[in-house]
Amino acid sequence: MKTLIIAEKPSVGKEIARVLGANQKNKNYIEGKEVIITWALGHLVGLKMPEDYKSEWATWNMETLPLIPEKMQIKPLKNTEHQLKAIKRLAQRKDVGQAVIATDAGREGELVARWILEYSKFNKPVKRLWISSQTDQAIRTGFKQLQPSQKYDDLYDAAIARSEADWLIGLNVTRALTVKYQDSLSAGRVQTPTLAMVRKQEAAIEAFVPETYFTLEIIVDEQAASLVEGAPQKFHERIEAEKLADRLSSKPILVKEVKEKIRSSAAPLPYDLTELQREANQRYQYSAKKTLNIMQTLYERHKVVSYPRTDSKHLTTDMQNTMKDRLQAIQSFASSEVKEVVKKGSKVTQKGVFDNSKVTDHHGIIPTEERPRPEKMDQDELRVYRMIVERFLGLFLPAYKVAQTTYWLAVEDVTFKLQQEVVLENGWRQVEPTKSKKQYKQGEQLKQATVKVKKQLTKAPNRLTESALLQKMEKYGLGTPATRAEIIEKLISSELMERKTTKLSVSPKGKQLLTLVNPALVTPELTSKWENSLEKIALGQLKKEAFLKEIKKEANRLVKEIKMSEQTYKDHSITTKICPDCGELLKERNGREGKLLVCSSTSCSYRRFKEPKISNRRCAQCHRKMEIHEGKKGKYFKCKYCNLSEKMGDNKNKKITKHETKRLLKRVNQEAQEEVESPLALALKAAMEKQGN
Repeated sequence: MKTLIIAEKPSVGKEIARVLGANQKNKNYIEGKEVIITWALGHLVGLKMPEDYKSEWATWNMETLPLIPEKMQIKPLKNTEHQLKAIKRLAQRKDVGQAVIATDAGREGELVARWILEYSKFNKPVKRLWISSQTDQAIRTGFKQLQPSQKYDDLYDAAIARSEADWLIGLNVTRALTVKYQDSLSAGRVQTPTLAMVRKQEAAIEAFVPETYFTLEIIVDEQAASLVEGAPQKFHERIEAEKLADRLSSKPILVKEVKEKIRSSAAPLPYDLTELQREANQRYQYSAKKTLNIMQTLYERHKVVSYPRTDSKHLTTDMQNTMKDRLQAIQSFASSEVKEVVKKGSKVTQKGVFDNSKVTDHHGIIPTEERPRPEKMDQDELRVYRMIVERFLGLFLPAYKVAQTTYWLAVEDVTFKLQQEVVLENGWRQVEPTKSKKQYKQGEQLKQATVKVKKQLTKAPNRLTESALLQKMEKYGLGTPATRAEIIEKLISSELMERKTTKLSVSPKGKQLLTLVNPALVTPELTSKWENSLEKIALGQLKKEAFLKEIKKEANRLVKEIKMSEQTYKDHSITTKICPDCGELLKERNGREGKLLVCSSTSCSYRRFKEPKISNRRCAQCHRKMEIHEGKKGKYFKCKYCNLSEKMGDNKNKKITKHETKRLLKRVNQEAQEEVESPLALALKAAMEKQGN
C-alpha cells in the first residue's frame, strides 16, 4: 500500500519527492514506489459564504442580520478546485493505505490539510510530519518520526475556531456597516483594534502642542553634565535660566557622589518572526509582508533558515549537538566571523537559549545545516539572511561589558549629573573599545564651572511605523506571527489605513469606521482575550464549542448596536465628477494599477482610471510613451505632449521589428522552395533583405 503525502506548496512537495526518491512526475502529483506526493496551493477549501446556506442571505440587507448558520460548512475555492479534485482522486485510490500531513507545521497548515482530507472523505489512518526546516536531513528525520494526527486534534480545533470566529464577527459587522452607511466598510476582531492603535497615536500627535523651554548644563573636561536637582529642570523663560547660570558661573564644582558598576549583557536570542519583521522594517523599510515572503523563500527554496512563522526565540536542548554543523554551513558566507568563533572553541556562550519550556510549536529562527549559495540569492534575501546569521553567531560570542560611572556634581546648592561609559569587552556587539576618560573621586573639588543655557523644544510623538505597530500587536496578542503582516496589508487594501514611506496613518474612512463600531471591538482587550482562548483550545484547556458560543453572542450584540445606531457617515471618496452612464457621482478607489473612479450607484458598473494609463506605444512625433484613453468609439492612444491620437490596433505607422522581418523572410524562403519564384516574390524578398540590413 502507498502513502499519500500532502504538502502545502508545489515547491515543497517536489523537494519531499526528491528526498524520498519519488520521480514519476504527473501534473498534480509525483509518485514513487511507496509514496504519492501531492500539494495544496495554500487553502483549497474555505468556509461557505452566506448565499451557500440560504438564498435570501445573498442579498445584503439588515433584515437577515446577523447571519449565524446552525453548523458551519466548507466548500472548494473556485480558483484551485482542479487541484482539490486531483487530491480527492488520489485519496480514493485503492492502493493508498494512509495519508501524511506535510503542510506547514502550525495552526493554519493543519487547517489546510485537514479540510482537504475532510472534503475528500478520507477515512484511513493519518499521520503528521512536523519539521522546522526543509533540509534533506530534516525531511528524512521527520519521516522517521511521524506522529499520529490525533496528537494535533486540539491544534485543528483552534484553527477551526479562529476561522469561524473571523467569519461570524468580520462578515456580520462588515455587512451591517456597509448596508447601514452605503459604503464598503470592513471590520474584524483583529483588524479593527489594530487600526485603532494607529489612530490613537495620531490623536496624540494632533493634540500635541510644542513647547519651548530652557535648561542648564555645565562643562567638565569637555564633557556635559545635565541639571538634576536644586532648580527646575525646565525654565519657560530664558531670563530665568540665565539668572541661575550667572549665579553659578565661575563657582567651584564639588564631586558629591560617585557610583560605579559593570554592566554585562549577553547576546540577544534568535529572532522570532515578529522581531525579525520589526528589525527589517527599521533597517531596510521592508513591510512585514515583504519580510515574510523573503523568509518563505529562504526556508523553502534556499533551505538555509528554519521555519519562519514562529513565536519563540529559544531552542530545544536536543539542538545543542547541531550547532557546530550549522556553524560550518555558514563558514563560506561569514568566514572571518566564523573563524573568530572557532578560535574561541565554538561553544555557545548564551546558555539560556536552550530551554524546552519556552519553545512552542517551533524554535527560534536560525541557519540550517545547508550551505548557502549567495550567488543564487537576490539583495533582499541576502540582507535578511545576514541578519539571521549575525544573531546566530552572537550565541557563540562573549557578553558585551561596559564600565558605567555616574558622578553627581554640586555647584553651590544645584546638582548636575555626569555619566561615563567605557567599553571593556565588545563581545557579541563587535564595537571598538572606547578610550578611558578622566576619572574623579568623591569629595574632589574641580575647576570653576562653565555654565551653558540650552534652548529645547518638546517633540511630538512619531507616527507609528510597521515595526512599532507589530510590537504593539504582539504586546496585546492581536493576531499571530503568521497573520500580522496580512492584517496590516488588508487594512491598507481596504483603504482604512495608508502607508507613506515607513509611516502609517488612518484614512478619513478609517477614522469614521472607528466611531461607528462598538468600543469593545476598537480596544485590543476583547481580541486579546479571544486569542488567549484560541491558545487554550490548542492546548486542550478549552472546548472550541464554548468559545464559539461566546463569539455568536458577541456577533448578535455588535450587529444590534449598528442597527440601532444614530451615527452619521460621510463618504470622503465621493468626487464631483458625474458618471456618464447613469448620472450619479463617481467615487475614488485604489486599484492595482492606480486610482480608479467608480460609480457610487450599486446598480451601475461604470469604472475608469482616474489618470490615463501609460502604454508602451511610442508617439510618432516625440517618441514618448502614449496614454490610453477611452471614448465613445472605444480605447485609443494619445500623446499628452503632442496631442497626437491613434486608434488602438492602427498599425499603419508601426515600424516593422527585426523579429517580424526574420519571420516574414523565413516564410518567403519556404514558399520559394516549394515553387519557382515569381518576379513579385523575388522583389519582395530583395526589399525585405534590404530593410533587414
